[in-house]
Amino acid sequence: MANNPQRSFFFNVDWITVIIFLCLCTIGWFNIHSAAFDAHYPSIIDTHTDYGKQFIFIIVAILLGITILLLESRFLVALAPAIYAITTLLLIAVLVVGRNVGGNQAWISLGGGFRLQPSELAKFSTCLLLARYLNGTNVKITELKSFLIAAGIILFPMALIMLQPDAGSTLVFSALILVLYREGLSPYFLILEGLFITLFVLTLKVENHLYVVGALIVLGAIIMFVVKRNKKALSAVFLSTCLCIAFVFSVNFLYNHVLKPHQKVRIDIVLGLTTDLKGKGYNVNQSKIAIGSGKLWGQGYMHGTQTKYSFVPEQSTDFIFCTVGEEWGFAGAVTVLGLYLFLVLRIIRIAERQRATFTRVYAYGVAAVIFFHVVINVGMTIGIVPSIGIPLPFISYGGSSLVSFTLLLFVLIKLDSNRMGIIYA
Repeated sequence: MANNPQRSFFFNVDWITVIIFLCLCTIGWFNIHSAAFDAHYPSIIDTHTDYGKQFIFIIVAILLGITILLLESRFLVALAPAIYAITTLLLIAVLVVGRNVGGNQAWISLGGGFRLQPSELAKFSTCLLLARYLNGTNVKITELKSFLIAAGIILFPMALIMLQPDAGSTLVFSALILVLYREGLSPYFLILEGLFITLFVLTLKVENHLYVVGALIVLGAIIMFVVKRNKKALSAVFLSTCLCIAFVFSVNFLYNHVLKPHQKVRIDIVLGLTTDLKGKGYNVNQSKIAIGSGKLWGQGYMHGTQTKYSFVPEQSTDFIFCTVGEEWGFAGAVTVLGLYLFLVLRIIRIAERQRATFTRVYAYGVAAVIFFHVVINVGMTIGIVPSIGIPLPFISYGGSSLVSFTLLLFVLIKLDSNRMGIIYA
């Protein structure tokens, strides 16, 4: 990579992105203080509490970010395979020595009340290795070999995480298909992925799945009639219809034999197939009550009744957004979502101004992961997607999550600061 003539530490660093990062971390810290407040330890930096520990995590994250900015970009590129290998070993290790929390064996105890979640770090390492591979010479995502290798980089950690089993973290990796699409993958794959999700819902909602199969056959026949003069399109429609029909028949098996009982109940609740307000649906129901009670301007910091009396379980982690909604109201929730939107759009802008394929691919990976986390986390707190237990970036309590997202973001900021150089794989 060519050396930048300006060697200043501050030169070319995207400070707007850094400021958004600091704002989100601060918002998270104060909301964790409210959600997990303990009158015996009122200080917001008391390390006996989750909010005190989060303060330590934020300091560590900032120091980590500064350290990354001081590194050479070529160092990060060269280490991509090693980082991927290390996180893979951690994902295997957690299956053997991991601690089971909430039905998932996803944590490695570090002592002193601290734990490591390898699946969080795997998001960073996967984005890094995917960028290195697609930056290689003679790599074209439109070619079968290149596509299969890129898909393997994504699918391998997904498979290991699913063994924990952590469905939420597994699904995050599916967002990386957007990266492949940006690099030239046919939109056909995006359409097919969306179609599979739709068919999954329809098959569960419709009592007799043969109705869904019949509708697919009719729809496929109509499209094939329209494109009958285009042999390539005709083959694609026929293959897609066959895949969709096979998927419909596999849904019942996936639902009954792959998903865990608590996962099935959460899906049933979202789809309206069952109600369980005192059981598995309790979290989401209380979360919606908390968000609704905030109205326009909120009940005020430390004054949320659902938050204050701990009506919402896991409120400082997966359901932290309901604290924002209750205490800051609609205005506060929109502000937080606006910050995330600004951050994702900023990352996309950073991606599009790069000369190096490596940085562009990596940037889109970061944007995809953050966007997926925000949409799914907020969606599950308001009850429009199943509760799959993934954190809200930079805001939810947790060291592994914060460190992972800090790595993702600051490596991008560092790569962007050297955007006039050329990165070689």
